[in-house]
Amino acid sequence: MVLKTIGRLIWIPIAFLIAACATLFVLVTLGLETFTQAIHRLDEADTISAAFDVAWQGSIIASGATLIPALLVVIVGEVARIRSWLFYLVGGGVSLAIIPLLAQVDPGTMTYALPALWHVFATAGFAGGFVYWLLAGRNA
Repeated sequence: MVLKTIGRLIWIPIAFLIAACATLFVLVTLGLETFTQAIHRLDEADTISAAFDVAWQGSIIASGATLIPALLVVIVGEVARIRSWLFYLVGGGVSLAIIPLLAQVDPGTMTYALPALWHVFATAGFAGGFVYWLLAGRNA
C-alpha cells in the first residue's frame, strides 16, 4: 500500500509534465498556423507592431503562472479520485482557455486574433487533459 502511494506520487508529476509537453506541442503548431494567417491579413505597417505584440503576449503566456490552473485541475481530480475522461478533458480546456484572459495586459492588444487564440488554447488544453487522463487520471 505504501509502495503504491509512493509510486503514484512519483508518476503524477511525470504524467503532468508529459501532458504539458503534449499541450505545448498542440499550442505551438496550432498557434503558429493561426498567427501566420492573422499576420498575412494585416497591412505592411501593422505587421511589425503586431509581431512585437505577439512576442510580448507570448512571453507573458510562457511564464510559469500559466501552469497553475492546470495544476488545480490535476489536484482536484487526484484528491477527489475522479476517473472520468470528461473531467480532465474539459478541465484542461477550461484551464487553458482562461490563460488569454489572465495574460491580457492591454485590452487593445491582439484583438484581431482573440477568438482564434481562445480556440487554440482550448484545443491544446483538451489535448493535454486527455493525455493526462490516459497516463494517470484514469487510475486516480
